[in-house]
Amino acid sequence: MAAGPGIELLLERKRDGGALTADELTWLVGGIVDESVTRAQAAAFLAFTFLRGMTDEETVAFTLAMRDSGDVLSWAVDGTVVDKHSTGGVGDKVSLILAPLWAELGYYVPMISGRGLGHTGGTLDKLEAIEGFRTDLEIDELHRVLADVGCFMNGQTGELAPADRILYALRNETSTVPAIPLITASILSKKLAEGLDELSLDVKWGTGAFMKTREDAAALRDMLVAVGNGAGVRTRARLTDMNVPLGHAIGNALEVEEAMACLKGEGPEDLAQLTCELIGRDEAEVARARDLLDRGVAWERWERLVAAHHGDLSAPLRGGGCTRVVVEAPRDLTIGRCDAYELGRAAFVLGAGRRTAAAPVHPGVGLLVHAKPGDSVLRGQPLVTVVHADRGLDEALALVQRAYGLG
Repeated sequence: MAAGPGIELLLERKRDGGALTADELTWLVGGIVDESVTRAQAAAFLAFTFLRGMTDEETVAFTLAMRDSGDVLSWAVDGTVVDKHSTGGVGDKVSLILAPLWAELGYYVPMISGRGLGHTGGTLDKLEAIEGFRTDLEIDELHRVLADVGCFMNGQTGELAPADRILYALRNETSTVPAIPLITASILSKKLAEGLDELSLDVKWGTGAFMKTREDAAALRDMLVAVGNGAGVRTRARLTDMNVPLGHAIGNALEVEEAMACLKGEGPEDLAQLTCELIGRDEAEVARARDLLDRGVAWERWERLVAAHHGDLSAPLRGGGCTRVVVEAPRDLTIGRCDAYELGRAAFVLGAGRRTAAAPVHPGVGLLVHAKPGDSVLRGQPLVTVVHADRGLDEALALVQRAYGLG
């Protein structure tokens, strides 16, 4: 790596609240990747950024430097290339519906997703509940699928934003995860490397989200939109309440079933509406997306997408043979609480999520939520069905009770 401005001088300036230039941040990120900047120096940079923040200009430059630390994809298609990112939530299976529906509207959707860490599985975990579904297609195959189907849903291919992988681990070790400039650069560096024209963001807040307050989520939303647009990708975002799970299903195969029902026009209202709002640039496009979804028009596109990834929709979803236990209302009541965090933890202890990146998930376990805030239920009516495989049942049942304020 070429000689740079001197890491000690950059760290001193950031420590004292000064701003770094785009060239300095590019040099710094390059040094982090090739290890000419030590882990201790990178950790100090994260700590000073956590304490002092970044200007919008710094955050744009830092994000672009992280994007350019690896491959940046491009697509030979005649149309608008779009994708969506969610900051994560309980029961969030929007991507499975959104990709084929967006393609049905004439867009191209190169969706590169990840695995879950925490409450429940990620998009790739859900897709792999489909028999044979491959999330490791090579880049030449992805080009063919995008041209033929209009969308794909794959794991990371090549070396996208390697700086983020290094810094993400260091942020966990140094307790600097919540810094909004660092979150922004982490999210956008990978998405910008996809070669997008437009990006739609779902920033969640509440007990089941990373951002617990609406105010913090709004600050992150504003930064993501400013940096995305500043980096040359048309970016929009909305805030989503994640105090209550999205839809009814929590767990990998269960969420695939619910997403497929939605693609046939039979899904939960909150899931269908959020999907269309994330797709639409304006009210007219939201309405058009909703009409297509309600009529089940995107189902055939979903079938083509699954087939292109070598999946078999004629086979049962993986993880069958689980046992179902129904949690009933102990008395007549109107539901006032249905805590997404506690229900997400319940799915986690059953095996739907993972504690470490290398750990497996059980595709079949999870929860079906039958009652949400505002619903009136009679004694003995179902609140939640717990789908288990002889692991974590007692703890999951206790968490369900706590989620409804019953125990």
